[in-house]
Amino acid sequence: MPTLLLVRHGRSTANSAGILAGWTPGVDLDGTGRAQAAELVERLAGVPLALAVSSPLERCRQTLEPLLAARPELGEPTVDDRLGECHYGEWTGRPLRELATEPLWRTVQDHASAAAFPGGESLRALSHRTVAAAREWDEKIAAEHGPDAVWLACTHGDVIKAIVADALGLHLDHFQRINVDPASVTAIRYTPLRPFLLRMGDTGDLSGLRPKPSGASTGDAVVGGSTGADAVG
Repeated sequence: MPTLLLVRHGRSTANSAGILAGWTPGVDLDGTGRAQAAELVERLAGVPLALAVSSPLERCRQTLEPLLAARPELGEPTVDDRLGECHYGEWTGRPLRELATEPLWRTVQDHASAAAFPGGESLRALSHRTVAAAREWDEKIAAEHGPDAVWLACTHGDVIKAIVADALGLHLDHFQRINVDPASVTAIRYTPLRPFLLRMGDTGDLSGLRPKPSGASTGDAVVGGSTGADAVG
């Protein structure tokens, strides 16, 4: 099966201000975020990409702009609303330091499967829609581009954490143990048996994700050096 690269958007104006942006329109990358987006081009140099999928929100599409400009063969990103940020409802646009005083905050941190945002969605619903999107796109990429294809999805922190938790077989209540920084790359390879987490929250060199030379190893060689077997190197 293909390899999925989950890119968290670069740092946004809401990130630097400590605001829970959610689906607030007009939240852009800040200066650091734009620099991170530019650096992503070199970090992914040599890694082939079959497709780029994006959350519909501006900060994700802005993160992909330099990469897509450098790779015109990819065209415009395919937008999937299912990879959009959690719908935080009445929490949207509020400072995180203020939200941390809310009784629901501890539920979000310690018992995520029971957390539902007032006027928004539950974290269970977030997990269901985002994991379904990742797995469905992966199957589509495999059918159209082959099992060794690499594709990219630019999305949000809680989305990536939910997809990683599913890949690792973690209960949603543990997803807050996962951390992914802005502009980080998380790599997952789905197989008929189970997913393999190849990278998580990587903010550095990604050259290890380049395809291995033909004949470099025996068995089912894939991006990142893992296999579809029960054990990986």
